[in-house]
Amino acid sequence: MKILVVDDEQLLVKGIKFNLENEGYQVDACYDGKTAVERARTEEYDLILLDLMMPELDGLQACLRIREFSTVPIIMLTARGEDADKLMGFECGADDYVTKPFNILELRARVRALLRRSTMCGRPGQERPGLVRRGRIMLDPERRTAMAGETPVELTVKEFDLVELLMRSPGKVFGRERLLDLIWGADYQGDIRTVDVHIRRLREKLERDPAKPEYIITKWGVGYYFTDAYDSIPQ
Repeated sequence: MKILVVDDEQLLVKGIKFNLENEGYQVDACYDGKTAVERARTEEYDLILLDLMMPELDGLQACLRIREFSTVPIIMLTARGEDADKLMGFECGADDYVTKPFNILELRARVRALLRRSTMCGRPGQERPGLVRRGRIMLDPERRTAMAGETPVELTVKEFDLVELLMRSPGKVFGRERLLDLIWGADYQGDIRTVDVHIRRLREKLERDPAKPEYIITKWGVGYYFTDAYDSIPQ
């Protein structure tokens, strides 16, 4: 698998590259956001590690531009620990974050986990699970694609996992803590509002009117659920 590491601290990049290559990954590196966007546009990557503070183009801007044409998994590297910065990263389309200084073992574990989530449905020899459809929303878990009516919708790894979980249990209300455990993992230390950010992005992409959602519904004071008003039609 091929990973792009982006950080203006060249010594740090060298260390990350060394460790990931020892894990068997092919690793490219660059040192500013502008170059990262160009590389993401012209090369095929399975994952991008993207620093928040960089010259030319910072990580948030670079993430936004990459999300205009790609759903490649992105882990944000940041020296900031404030929740607002983490939430801003998710708003821009990041799938996960690691706060500096970090343990390289933690970084490697997060890389493995995110890559596993993004490829688990496409392993050779697995039986195709079939399509999941409710109303005008359809998911293809094998190809990791989504449709809203006749329109293809680009979802990030976490967005896809989240809406698939909700669609497979229509009417079941999931609390925010439970969604964090199921989608981000029990060891995830991020802000619970991460769930709200991803729900809002899903509504913007899948609902006809995000302000009046007909599919992804809020149970006030509890959490979220996918409406059970539509029958599932496995294909």
